Amino acid sequence: VRAKPDGDGGLEVVCRGQGVLFIEAVSDYEVNEFERAPRFVTQWRNFLSVHVADVLKGAPPLVVQLTWLKDGNAVVGVGINHCLCDGIGSAEFLNSFAELASMSQTKFSEFKFKPKPVWDRHLLNPPPPFRPSRNNNNSPSHPEFDRVPDISGFVARFSNEKLVPTSFIFNKTNLDELKKVALSTSKLTESNYTSFEVLSAHIWRSWARALNLPSNQILKLLFSINVRERVKPSLPSGFYGNAFVLGCAHTTVKDLTGKALGHAAMLVKRAKERVDNEFVKSVVESVSRSRASPDSVGVLILSQWSRLGLEKINFGMGKPVHVGPVCCDRYCLLLPVFNRTDAVKAMVAVPSTAAVRYEHLVRSFCS
Repeated sequence: VRAKPDGDGGLEVVCRGQGVLFIEAVSDYEVNEFERAPRFVTQWRNFLSVHVADVLKGAPPLVVQLTWLKDGNAVVGVGINHCLCDGIGSAEFLNSFAELASMSQTKFSEFKFKPKPVWDRHLLNPPPPFRPSRNNNNSPSHPEFDRVPDISGFVARFSNEKLVPTSFIFNKTNLDELKKVALSTSKLTESNYTSFEVLSAHIWRSWARALNLPSNQILKLLFSINVRERVKPSLPSGFYGNAFVLGCAHTTVKDLTGKALGHAAMLVKRAKERVDNEFVKSVVESVSRSRASPDSVGVLILSQWSRLGLEKINFGMGKPVHVGPVCCDRYCLLLPVFNRTDAVKAMVAVPSTAAVRYEHLVRSFCS
């Protein structure tokens, strides 16, 4: 991966047919150890022993590591740099990769990608010069890029304090209960909430209450929103580049922790509803022209891996019993649960002084 020679700030992939870095390893772990959260943030780090973060300094954009476990099972660790694709794109790649890996060599020539991969990064380029169709007073605002004061020592706390991994499974009964609580405590007349809206609101609210921050600290929940069908014209099937924007629910600690679940769920729902074609255009403009990026103060980032189809990937040894990150970080991931299509696993690491309270609150659905 390198900067494009024309100097417009974009990136390009230079393919020299060298193949992908592949590592084979062995481990004393057994598969049942992945049923619970790791004991510390980096416990599973060695399942992907090469980082792909700094591709512009020569790190490979894609790494695959196969680790054989003591009980005969295996871990497939995959590192893909985010500049190449988003979650949907990486899931499509992995499913195709798995299909190829489990196919006999004589059938390679018959393989067809479903859907056919489409790069075409230019489809999301801002037209020069960019002119929002709305007037300036009504142009989309972007709280996800706004800087807020760190009046609580938030950044220092997450940098200096030990983070404790947590993992909780929410089944259909739990999610239905959260929906009932959210609807019964909403001031506005809402016809319904999605599972994502109530679960992300519940996790965000529990996280905020556990951290015990000053009441006037601004907090944000950032989450990715797929824009393939939200832009006009919609992106072609198989588009695997980055086609998402960040939804942003934001409020004060006082309102998030003091008001009921319905308030937080409404903030998440409204953040999703704001994302239309005009919103996406203005994000592309901000990122392309001024390198806008989110701040970390008061932020919980949540990513929904449970809807990517990762639980279907089969390299010929069966479907995965666990899908998740090699490092449990301060970012919250919603993950698929083996053989339970209506359940979601939430993994996030929280500061050690807040861990016990967070675990208690996230299990309490009605408070």
